Parts: sequence; C-alpha cells; structure tokens
Amino acid sequence: MMGYYGMYMDPTYILVIIGALLCLAAQAKVKTTFNKYQNVRSHSGMTGAMAAERMLLNAGIRDVQIVPVAGNLTDHYDPRNKTVNLSQSVYNSTSVAAVGVACHECGHAIQHARHYAPLAIRSALVPVANFGSQAGIPLIILGAVLGGMSAKAQLGYMLIQAGILFFCFAVLFQLVTLPVEFNASSRAMKMIVSTGILSEEESHYTRKVLTAAALTYVASAAASILQLLRLIMIFGGRRRD
Repeated sequence: MMGYYGMYMDPTYILVIIGALLCLAAQAKVKTTFNKYQNVRSHSGMTGAMAAERMLLNAGIRDVQIVPVAGNLTDHYDPRNKTVNLSQSVYNSTSVAAVGVACHECGHAIQHARHYAPLAIRSALVPVANFGSQAGIPLIILGAVLGGMSAKAQLGYMLIQAGILFFCFAVLFQLVTLPVEFNASSRAMKMIVSTGILSEEESHYTRKVLTAAALTYVASAAASILQLLRLIMIFGGRRRD
C-alpha cells in the first residue's frame, strides 16, 4: 500500500499540478482567441442574438427564448426553461467570435429538441456528479482518518471506497460533456454557413474560437482523470484490517 504524504512530499501531487496547468493554459487560449476575433466584424452585420434567432428558426425551433445575461463568456443553454443565455460580449456584438459562441449555444438547444442521447445522459448525471465532486474527497479524507483507528478501520475503508466511487461519477460527467460540446459546435458550424450567417472565409475564424473553447472541456476532463488517478494511487490499495 502506498503511504500517506504531506502536501509537499507527496510525489503524486504532480498530477494535480499538471491538471491545473492544463486548465490554466486552456482558459488563457480561449480568452485570447475570443478577444482576437471579437474585433473581427461579420460581413452580415448580424449580432450574436440575431444569429442565434436565425439558427433556431432554420432548425424549426420556436419555443426557445434568447435572453441576455450578465458577465463575460457566461453563455449557456438552460434546458429547464428553454433559454439560450448570451453574455453581454455576445448578445449585441457583431463579431465572428460572438456569432460562433451564440450559435454553439443554439447547438445545445437543437440537441435538446432532437433528444440527443449524450445530452440526456449528462443531464441525468448532474445530481450525482455534483455530489461526487463536493463529497468525494471529504469522504476519502474522513475514511483515511478513521482507517488509522483499529476499531474503525473497516468503516474507514468503506468511506474511502465510497468517496472514490462518487468522484468517479464526477469524472464520468466530464467525459460525457466532451461529445456534447463537440457536437454542439459541429451543428453550429454547419448551420452558420448553410444559413448565410457567415461566409466560408469567416467561418474559419469562428471555428478557431469554438476549437479553443472545446479545449477547456478537454483540459477539465484531463484534470479530473489525473485527480482520480492520484486518489486511486494513494488510497485505492487500502484494505480492511
């Protein structure tokens, strides 16, 4: 069994550092890419909100509202009330970056309307994934503490295994998110050109923005996997006394 280490002596902590660096790099990439193409105005002059409306109408979706929300890059689709929520930097902007982000969120609305299986699976995983991300590590820590007490070693073992299992659901959620996000971008790119929202040349800029955004999900999934691997390396081999 691998022993327990202090924060600064645990060799597996490098996995956490790698995950954090991946996430920081991905976030920096999406911000710089978005800011770059936020300055490139679309030839059609359509705002993000207008592009979203056209995409939804062409998809035959008329029961989804497009609403502005506060913040920067806080764009999202809410299936509970069927709203495409566009941030201030997207809703009224005529840039190719804003159009791409708006249409990507409409891609999620189309997934919802078409009963896209990975989206349904991700939605079903939300409660257990939230619990796993919040309670998984505390359960493992509590189990490790109790595991050091001979009278409660078995309980400690059970808590550790439960914590790892719950954290697995959080990782699974991250993995299921990948095809959902990739598919939403694919739907957006196809309709952006076919509906005349952007020209073929402009769509190349938009694709760069959406690709950079996709990297943030890849980095988050990788970081979660590395964290899970670390937990298994430290605690997974622990056995009941």
